[in-house]
Amino acid sequence: MTFEKFLFSEKQIKSYYANAKKDLAKVLEYQKDGDISFRFGYDALIKLAVAVCAHEGLRVLARAGHHMELIEKMALILKNDAIRGYGNEMRKKRNLDFYGGGVLLTEKEAKIYVEFIRKIFALALDFFDKKKGMRKLL
Repeated sequence: MTFEKFLFSEKQIKSYYANAKKDLAKVLEYQKDGDISFRFGYDALIKLAVAVCAHEGLRVLARAGHHMELIEKMALILKNDAIRGYGNEMRKKRNLDFYGGGVLLTEKEAKIYVEFIRKIFALALDFFDKKKGMRKLL
């Protein structure tokens, strides 16, 4: 089991989201450089998944495959299958970059990932807003 029940404070959830948003800002700052925006984008996506899961009282345990499970869980919570598709595609590319000698992203791919990440952040903000008025905290 990759998740355990945990009661997070609003301050903790806010901190998780702020950390994800910081990486999103880097994505937008470096969006013309596909490699940099991709790296920050993947990190932002995973950090956002941690925030969404924390909001739902789920703490991720660091184990093999936990990034994949974070992506899956966020897709379920936010009810968006694109998260599963694009998120796992990004995870595979990141793993190839780490362990397979690097990945070259086209400018078109980088733009697609940046747009995807922006949409998921907007979706998460709507989710937080509907649940316990979290948006005002963010």
